[in-house]
Amino acid sequence: MKISHKEVNFEDDRGTIADIFVKDPHDHGTIIMSKKGAVRGNHYHKATKQSDFVISGKLKVLTQKVGETEVEEEEVGPYTFISHEPGEAHTYVALEDTVFISFNRGLRGGEDYEKDTFRLDVPLA
Repeated sequence: MKISHKEVNFEDDRGTIADIFVKDPHDHGTIIMSKKGAVRGNHYHKATKQSDFVISGKLKVLTQKVGETEVEEEEVGPYTFISHEPGEAHTYVALEDTVFISFNRGLRGGEDYEKDTFRLDVPLA
């Protein structure tokens, strides 16, 4: 798991602009709203890289490389960008009502949503 906090690139009396990523192509994007206590994920992708950008709220992020026992855990908030490589199981627990955008590079998206999604036998949360 790679986590980075994004900064505001430009600000004036109209508001702010912040780049989420630059020159990093993606095939699919979706907005996800999670109510406090909601658990999402508990899966991994064999071929898709998934990146998520937290707009508002707070998440507990749990990750585990497939075939390993160590689980990484982080709490993240707004303007945090999280990337999961293929073969990295990931789970999100909403610690508050949370909105994030999920970007995928690879098969996963639209009608192909489940084609590269592999559920965990033992959930991370």
